[in-house]
Amino acid sequence: MKVRYPQLLVECGEESLRTEPISDFQTNPNFPESDLFLTFIPMEEAYAMPLVVKVVDDQDYGQQTVVGQASIDFLQPYFCDPWAQDYMPPRLPSKTLSVGLPPPFLGHIYEKFWFKASQAEDEYEHEVDWWSKLFWATGNDDKSLNYKYKSYHTLQVYDCELEAVPAFQGLQDFCQTFKLYQEQPQVDSPVVGEFKGNFRIYPVPEDPELPRPPRQFLVSSEYEDFPQLCLVRVYIVRAINLQPQDYNGLCDPYVILKLGQTKLGSRDSYHPNTLDPIFGMMFEITCNIPLEKDLQIQLYDFDLLSSDDEIGTTVIDLENRLLSGFGARCGLSRSYFQSGPFRWRDQMTPSYLLERYAKRKGLPPPVFNLEEDSVLYNGKKFKLQDFETKTPTVHGLGHKKERLALYILHAQGLVPEHVETRTLYSDSQPGIDQGKVQMWVDIFPKKLGPPGPRVNISPRKPKRYELRCIIWNTAQVDLVHETLSREKTSDIYIKGWLFGLEKDMQKTDIHYHSLTGEANFNWRFIFTMDYLAAEHMCVQSQKDYIWSLDPTSMKFPARLIIQIWDNDIFSSDDFLGVLELDLSDMPLPARYARQCSLTMMDHDPKWPYLQNKHVSLFKKKTITGWWPCQVHDGDKWRLSGKVKMTLEMLSEKEALIKPAGRGQSEPNQYPTLHPPLRNNPAFMWLRSPIKNFCYVFCKRYRFRIICTFVILVIMFTLFSFIYSAPNYLAMSWIKPELRLHPPIKIFNLISSLNTSNANSSILDTQTSDLEPVRDHEPILLKGFKNYLNGVFPELPAQN
Repeated sequence: MKVRYPQLLVECGEESLRTEPISDFQTNPNFPESDLFLTFIPMEEAYAMPLVVKVVDDQDYGQQTVVGQASIDFLQPYFCDPWAQDYMPPRLPSKTLSVGLPPPFLGHIYEKFWFKASQAEDEYEHEVDWWSKLFWATGNDDKSLNYKYKSYHTLQVYDCELEAVPAFQGLQDFCQTFKLYQEQPQVDSPVVGEFKGNFRIYPVPEDPELPRPPRQFLVSSEYEDFPQLCLVRVYIVRAINLQPQDYNGLCDPYVILKLGQTKLGSRDSYHPNTLDPIFGMMFEITCNIPLEKDLQIQLYDFDLLSSDDEIGTTVIDLENRLLSGFGARCGLSRSYFQSGPFRWRDQMTPSYLLERYAKRKGLPPPVFNLEEDSVLYNGKKFKLQDFETKTPTVHGLGHKKERLALYILHAQGLVPEHVETRTLYSDSQPGIDQGKVQMWVDIFPKKLGPPGPRVNISPRKPKRYELRCIIWNTAQVDLVHETLSREKTSDIYIKGWLFGLEKDMQKTDIHYHSLTGEANFNWRFIFTMDYLAAEHMCVQSQKDYIWSLDPTSMKFPARLIIQIWDNDIFSSDDFLGVLELDLSDMPLPARYARQCSLTMMDHDPKWPYLQNKHVSLFKKKTITGWWPCQVHDGDKWRLSGKVKMTLEMLSEKEALIKPAGRGQSEPNQYPTLHPPLRNNPAFMWLRSPIKNFCYVFCKRYRFRIICTFVILVIMFTLFSFIYSAPNYLAMSWIKPELRLHPPIKIFNLISSLNTSNANSSILDTQTSDLEPVRDHEPILLKGFKNYLNGVFPELPAQN
């Protein structure tokens, strides 16, 4: 039956208290009189009787029925001292809020004298979003950017429900929720409703002339206009560790929201094949609190043929958040920004919120002094310089008055900007954790004005990039094959792919018979990727199986892998070396091959200023130089080759403007790659045998050949000396006065007579030329005369 005119009956022993019935329960479930007083004895806690709360409904013909009741046996939390000063002075936040750590000394010297920063940290501002704030809070540095102003955008992530945080007292500081049960349970769930109220138990003097203690409940006027029309924004961030619902150990979750008669969400927006979906969804609901106060967040598993399975549900009491004095209606941002991705999202400014908080606590309103940047609050004077020791230069930071008020609000222990983690439960498995969902709720009463701006928590979408890698040449590559002349060679080619995209592996043509480890290619690799700049990750969606309905999204680092191989015809190819480059944090290449070494790849975060400088190809856009390739030899890595490449990163639009083909195919441009000049290995020995013989043997045995030649020259010289020495010694000892020039002159004369005209040459010969010969060699002269007579018989004998 529906309750029509409920009223509250409070019993303690023999004493009881009855409220006036609620006249219109369907439109306003609040009691007409909210502050009641009941006197009972004894006061001692050990002898105090339990409080029994009953909800009684008037039925037809004056009949009253107990709809539900609650028994409060433990009264200790409700005892209080009415004369105590229930106030705590504001606690000043840490003064290091806006002061960053000074840079290390080595880093200061590094940036000032040796290097210049390649890019300012402000350039990341356009990539900072709400997810960056979440990852800063959770410590996921690999998914967040190194933004130097992140201390102004801190976010509190609770690993439990907001009601379970001890500092916020379950958000029941204003009113407590009591479950009402049936007197005689007839169904599985005996809970029939809730009663919201609070109790304070304290002694009163027996003498009526003595002053009465002050009342404990100060009801503000803002709670008297209930019900209130409110705009509720529900932000569903992500789910964690959901219970599997499908045979593959995964599920296809989607979100359904229920508040009163309103239902939001669609099963078409499910996330396939995941237990940790990232929703990034925001729902807006207009509701009437407290008529529509229980917000249900349900997660279902999408099924194509059968009905969808409920994964779990969590329920949020919006009325407690709206009435709580901890400001759970809308969390306080760390800083007051008027523009940018982290704008102030509350509908009231911090100064107005501070005035409302002081009014609720019964304190005088704060007095701001704009000339001194100070405020007088609760008898104390606070200055802005107490919180900001250094003037911030962040773009979009709000007025000093609002910043000062916000600092004082944070000191009161109010609910900050947060993300809460709520546990999901299912009716089919009561009490068993079905997973968790991270979310938060903002409530904006319409009587306070228009709501603040929405927070964009949409999942990050990757951008399409094209990586162009030009392989120019290699040097000092390991040689693995041995020819008949015992010369080592390699048939070199290069493979390349992106990590996680092995299906798009590409390779160059083969440089045959490299005798020096050098190879020329002029070959272009082209890779396409979907890249998340804020997380430095690539995203790919693919189906696990052929029969899978939906693809599964995977994330992997943007890493380029280059490998050097030796081509073999009859056996498997030989692996020669590998190079792995993180495109978002890669070392700068060497300009020349002799400067390239394995130390370039060393990267120690503890000593960043002593290592080779690292850059991001997504910022640098294009890089050319030499990188080292390495191979694991034994228990360590060694250098096995060097490769010269040009890496160029283009956006999707830039790639369309500057088209290029893979390898050396058309369109062969940006830049144009010509076939390298190589020696054709076909019939190489037949076409130039001497050249190749000299190249092979001279290169291998050149030192031995040179030594052999030098030894032969020395031996020939010694042999000539030994052979000629006795003759010269004998001539010098026996006839030392004999001169050799007359016989030499005679020999020259004979030669001239044999080759010249007889009539001219012989007549010109003078007898005086033969006088030295006549004196010393009569036998030779006689033979010469006989020779002349035989050659020239017509000449007179005297001539």
